[in-house]
Amino acid sequence: MGWTLAFALVAVLFVLISGANDAATLIGLGLRFPHMPGWVAVTLLVTILFAVPYVLGVAVARTFTEGLAGLGTSIGAAVFLVGVVVAIVVVAVLTGRGLPTSLTLAVIGGISGAGLGAGVPVSWGGLAGVLAIGLCAPVVGLVLGYLLGTASRRVPSYRRMPKLVLAAHLVAYAAQCTAYAVNDGQKMIAVVSVALDVGRNGLGGVGPVAVSPAWMAVLVALFLAGSLTSLDRVGERIGRGLVIARPLHVLSAETAATGAVLGSSALGSPVSMTQSVTAGVVGVAASEGSRRVRWQGVVNMGTAWLVTLPSSLLLGCLAGLGLRLL
Repeated sequence: MGWTLAFALVAVLFVLISGANDAATLIGLGLRFPHMPGWVAVTLLVTILFAVPYVLGVAVARTFTEGLAGLGTSIGAAVFLVGVVVAIVVVAVLTGRGLPTSLTLAVIGGISGAGLGAGVPVSWGGLAGVLAIGLCAPVVGLVLGYLLGTASRRVPSYRRMPKLVLAAHLVAYAAQCTAYAVNDGQKMIAVVSVALDVGRNGLGGVGPVAVSPAWMAVLVALFLAGSLTSLDRVGERIGRGLVIARPLHVLSAETAATGAVLGSSALGSPVSMTQSVTAGVVGVAASEGSRRVRWQGVVNMGTAWLVTLPSSLLLGCLAGLGLRLL
């Protein structure tokens, strides 16, 4: 009963934090577009987040449960829990100190470090591949954003242009939500799936990823609730802290982030949607001159890698070692 409650509490907290960061970023960028109804942005996000895993699969969620460490052993679920708790702690501490961070990177580092400390096999090749793809995704988003921003300046303007751009924005926003649901959003599915498995079968090895529609609906509701805690702050940071967004800027940034994340999804590798969106926005801004960019966004992404990953790996290893000694 104690382990079940612990997993349940961690899963709820994890989904709420993901909503406060990821959902707020997605919705915030979508609402930067003129005449974009808020209810449309929210409805598209929650519908796609609910449905896409059942249609396109949960390959990225399996990377968290199978691709980083051998969690099928008798202590696999405990190692996974330790890794997720470490990720939450690292993100909370770094955020409290005003340092940029990434929950996705923290989870990858926390699980891998906990596995190493607990003595379960760590897939170093798989970890290296995940990190390499995760590092490339923001770069791809940056380049795509720059190219699309450059191309958008050549789009002719005419009377029906606003309606066409709004329609294109809805398509791009839906595609971006799909990219999130098939990639970065699946870290929540992995955490909830392990929690449900422990609730059914007790503590042991991590089983196959499986979340019923009823529990997926709960996940989506918690995710949306989390977004309400930081939507204004994150939306302001994405919309004005990086660049003064124009309609075609928003469209180009959404498309760039979607391309970067979907490419990573095809390889089953988790990447940070927030970092990809930020990179897309910076790339679009750079297409109009370096003075339009708030380069602090680029510095923040680099700092998140330099601080979050080593911190979560080290703390995860220490926590895993403590688990091993119990």
